[in-house]
Amino acid sequence: MNDERTLPRIDRTAGANDERGFVLVAVLLLMLAVGAMILTATVLGTSQMVVNRYDTRTNELNAVADAGLERARALLNANDSLYPDSGYVELEDDVTVNDGSGGTIPGVYRSLYAGPAGITSGQYGVFGAIVSIARDEGGGVAVRRLGVQQESFARFAYFTDVEPASIAFGGGDQIWGPVHTNDYLKIYDSGATFHDEARTAKTVQNASHGTFDKGYEEHVPAIPMPETADLTKLEGRATTGQTDFDGTFTSGHGSATLRIEFVALDLNGDGDRTDEGEGFIRVYRSSDPSWVVADPPSWGMRYSRNCGHYHSDGTFVAAADHGGGGGDNWMASLTSATHRCYLGGADSLSNGFLADDGTGQWLAWPGASIPALSGQDADGYLFPINRVYNPDFKGVIFVDGDVVISGTLRGRVTVAATGDIIIGDDVTYATNPGSGTCRDMLGIFAGGDVVVADNTLNAPQRPSGGYGSNYFTYDDTKDEFIQGVVLTLNIFTVENYAGGSTKAERCEGDQWGRGCLYLTGGIIQRTRGAVGTIWSVGGTGYVKRYSYDACAAESPPPYFPTTGHFSRTEVYPVDPVGFSVSDFFDEFQAH
Repeated sequence: MNDERTLPRIDRTAGANDERGFVLVAVLLLMLAVGAMILTATVLGTSQMVVNRYDTRTNELNAVADAGLERARALLNANDSLYPDSGYVELEDDVTVNDGSGGTIPGVYRSLYAGPAGITSGQYGVFGAIVSIARDEGGGVAVRRLGVQQESFARFAYFTDVEPASIAFGGGDQIWGPVHTNDYLKIYDSGATFHDEARTAKTVQNASHGTFDKGYEEHVPAIPMPETADLTKLEGRATTGQTDFDGTFTSGHGSATLRIEFVALDLNGDGDRTDEGEGFIRVYRSSDPSWVVADPPSWGMRYSRNCGHYHSDGTFVAAADHGGGGGDNWMASLTSATHRCYLGGADSLSNGFLADDGTGQWLAWPGASIPALSGQDADGYLFPINRVYNPDFKGVIFVDGDVVISGTLRGRVTVAATGDIIIGDDVTYATNPGSGTCRDMLGIFAGGDVVVADNTLNAPQRPSGGYGSNYFTYDDTKDEFIQGVVLTLNIFTVENYAGGSTKAERCEGDQWGRGCLYLTGGIIQRTRGAVGTIWSVGGTGYVKRYSYDACAAESPPPYFPTTGHFSRTEVYPVDPVGFSVSDFFDEFQAH
């Protein structure tokens, strides 16, 4: 018998089908993966395109906003009447913008605003802000802010509107600081050196005889001089601080019936006079202008009440109070080792402070008494020119008429006068201007002339009046010192500059008439005035020794006139979220 067994069948068709199904699933998974990768790449590419487009648009808006800052500054410089005293002005309102080729940038718009920032009164300079807002139709916004400052006339070492035909730079003049003239810049064959920028609205004449360390510019835009209105508006500033005074207009060039003396006092006993609250003025008035300015009497110095000498007991006796004979006569008083002259009202003339010396009076301070001055000479007659003892002081002293100034200034002050301002004696700072601290600053702003007086302090005198007698110096130094920025709507000059001695007082080794005129600051004048003449041996008047005070440009005298030109400072990005132009200017303007 055959033993037959039935073996199971293997369905090879089903196995093949399973294998084909597995492959199909794998292919599908691979296709899904590749599709996902393609989709991801597409999404990433699209996102990158969006980012790139966003960055491009953002950069474009930023560039439009930045360009707007300079456009706004150009508009203000072209028309300074656009600039408001407070609040802000809209210079552009959502206008279309062109690209570099002149074509309109589609969908982009810009607005421009400008207004004061910080202390808006102008006491510390004129500072402002420009705001530029660029936007597009997609909601993109860029905001930029630019700080601007109006250039003060105090930035110039030398400025003129008119250069007379008879005056030029020469004789080895050394000019430090910026120079600008609206007229021809003329140089003598004897040469001059300009160490800073030199600019003229016309041309430089005889330029080959000038040395220009920074080159020179011709045909630049003329800068208009300040006007009388810029001067008279300062009266209100002075009234607030009780430092406005009535003077007179005298007929003599270089004389006045009112004089102001700067006084710096060491009130805290620390050995200096440079602290806050240590600056004051005294104000003297007399009906005799020759007495105020210490002019030599026309009939001879023997009759002078301003000049004399000190006796051995320390008492000062005027020449007019000496007799004609004996050892201690008027001539001895004017030629002794202790001979001196003083401006009218000086303490030395009365051997102590006198409120009324019989010829004039010191004005009393109308404000509250100052305990810190108790025991000081002239207590009650010292006007504080600081905010410590005069909180309402705005940095301005105003005189309606002519005024004589002298003394040592502690503080920051602009002296403005509708008439002439006469330099009766040295005007210096309590802190040396060369120290770079910018602690003291004087602006001298005259509607008339600024005149260095030809008086017994500034000019050497012959005691006997005869041509054969010797000259004597009656001040503490033979040279004159002016520290401050001079601005006159007429001329800066020296009284009787072509007369007097030609070689009585040396200037740094050179024989000359009245020695050196050291001026540290700047001179701004409508028409250039003369300070001396050159002779074959020596010369009359003064030798110029002018230095530039950079502090005047950085921190000008209070309310000093500006050129109207806005210079740029810093650019700042501004967060556009919730930005409000009105809130911005309201926040940045002091109230």
